[in-house]
Amino acid sequence: MEFFNKVGKMAIGSRLRMLTETISEDAAQIYKLYDIDFQPKWFPVFYTLQNGEELTITAIAKEIGHSHPSVSKIIAEMVKNGFVSEQKDKTDGRRNMVSLSEKGLETSIKIKAQYADVTNAVEELSAQASHDLWKALDEWEYLLEQKSLLRRVQEHQKTREGNQVQIVAYEPRYAKNFRDLNEEWISQYFKMEEADFRALDNPDSYIIEKGGTILVALYNGEAVGVCALVKMEDPEYDFELAKMAVSPKAQGKNIGYLLGKAIIDKAKTQGARKLYLESNTILKPAISLYRKLGFTKVAGRPSPYERSNIQMELIIT
Repeated sequence: MEFFNKVGKMAIGSRLRMLTETISEDAAQIYKLYDIDFQPKWFPVFYTLQNGEELTITAIAKEIGHSHPSVSKIIAEMVKNGFVSEQKDKTDGRRNMVSLSEKGLETSIKIKAQYADVTNAVEELSAQASHDLWKALDEWEYLLEQKSLLRRVQEHQKTREGNQVQIVAYEPRYAKNFRDLNEEWISQYFKMEEADFRALDNPDSYIIEKGGTILVALYNGEAVGVCALVKMEDPEYDFELAKMAVSPKAQGKNIGYLLGKAIIDKAKTQGARKLYLESNTILKPAISLYRKLGFTKVAGRPSPYERSNIQMELIIT
């Protein structure tokens, strides 16, 4: 166990697999001890059928929590070894009904002594342990059902990589990044329009000099995201959140959210009360991000963009 002490919790899969293999090897020997020619992996199917019921493969799979192909393979092995039989459903010829064969029914009686001894052995083992493995397994299964290990790792990956993101103020040296990152996504889904060229070709005069802001996201020193706060001459809105873009190679690192939060914080420092933005509903991740940032949909307003089909606002509190 020195290896697992050294590697730590990231080897949980290997350790559980080793424990499973140890128990499975013992289980195979236990069946031999009771003179039952049986494979441990057949047990869930066998136990489900031991009361003499006829069930479909689908019903068995649902009962034991296995996939349909996995159960089909196990049943095929059990049929070959004489423990179960299959026959067409009398009411629906498209379905096969599975039940224990005569040999299987005889085994279900013979195996009861094994059940009792195994149960007592496991209870003895549990009593000697400091922690209740059975309860722990229940807890782990429930928690992983709520959120998988994969999802948890993805969240920690996003947090770690997000901590490596640096949000900086725009400088003229980022002009090409500002244009390229926006042109990349616009050209992928739509077409560049006159309003795009005005903002992207002249960010200093069109945005900065009019009281707006551009922020740049750096990841490992490379500009991978941008977002602008454009001053609006509008009695209802102070600024428009616009020209947000994140490089495809840097997506999944929480950069859009970090840029959005930073640009909203910037608007707050400038006394803004309401922000406005335009987008298109085909951009589902973007719309989801705006909602996460607190934006809500508003009635349509005239737009300089052909591609715009949704307008949103954020009331700053």
